[in-house]
Order: sequence, then C-alpha cells, then structure tokens
Amino acid sequence: MKNFLFMFFVVAVLGTTSQKAFAQYEKGDKLLNLGINLGGTYGGGGIGLGASYEAGVHDFISVGAQADFTTWSYGGFSGYKWRYNFFTIAARGSYHYGKHFLTMDNLDLYAGPALGYRISSYSTPDGFSGIYDDGYGSGVFFGVFAGARYYFKPTMGVFAEVGYNASPLKAGITFKF
Repeated sequence: MKNFLFMFFVVAVLGTTSQKAFAQYEKGDKLLNLGINLGGTYGGGGIGLGASYEAGVHDFISVGAQADFTTWSYGGFSGYKWRYNFFTIAARGSYHYGKHFLTMDNLDLYAGPALGYRISSYSTPDGFSGIYDDGYGSGVFFGVFAGARYYFKPTMGVFAEVGYNASPLKAGITFKF
C-alpha cells in the first residue's frame, strides 16, 4: 500500500509539472528575487538584504523594481567606528539573453540597468569630538548588473547577480509565478 501511494504521489507530481514551467524565461513571467547583498556600496565591504520583482513584457525583456539595504562599518586608527547605511529603491529592466544559445531550460541568464534613488546615512561613535562629514550623500542611483537564475523546481530556484548595483554581489532564492 505504501508503494502504491508513493507511486501515485510521484505520478501526480510529474503529471502537474509541465515543460513550460521550467522554461528559461517567457513573456508574462513574474519573477521575485530575495537575497543577501555581499560587498558594500562604494567598495566599503559590508552586508545587506535585497529584493527585486520583475514582470515579463516581451519574449526577452522584463521590467520591475528593486529595494536594497546595505550597511558597513569603518574603523580608523583612532579606535572609533563609523557606520554607513544605504537604502536603494530603483526601477530595473532585464534582457534575458540565455535563450538565444542555451539548451538548458532551467537556467536563465540576464543583464540590465537600474535607475532610482539611494538614501545614505551614517552614525558617528560616542565620544568622538572631531568633525566628520558623510561624503557619500543621498541622490540619484544608476546601476548595471548581470545575473543567472537556476531553477531546481518549476517555480523556485537560486540566483546570483554581479555588477555595479546596490552591492557588487547579490545571491539568494528566486520564485517564478
């Protein structure tokens, strides 16, 4: 009886999984990335969290938005420590070029730009009596990125992005709706 139920479960899962679900990228796909930002804004090291959402508007193009938070600390020779925080909100677009030459249906290669606003803040340590200025400031943000998504299930996988974006490297989990 257990073998029968197990086989029924396997057949049911395989029967509901379509080849289209593993397709690299298609118009109409909705993509959600949730990840960790590694490396800091402006080369300062650090770590953070980020999310992006894109919707497919063409066979090769998706558009959406991203929100990222990155933080890092800097300690000088004086023993004091400064903390920098960066919050980025941006529109983004991706060109999914992998389907031009890849034969793997569960791998999606993409690249694109991001344009938005970055809010920069810093804190000085207690006891510091000198003058310190936040040289980064808040303002318009422009980024570029290249990435890959690998789907191990029809609607779930992992992703990684590199480039000049909220951080030099972003990695995490991805969902396709």
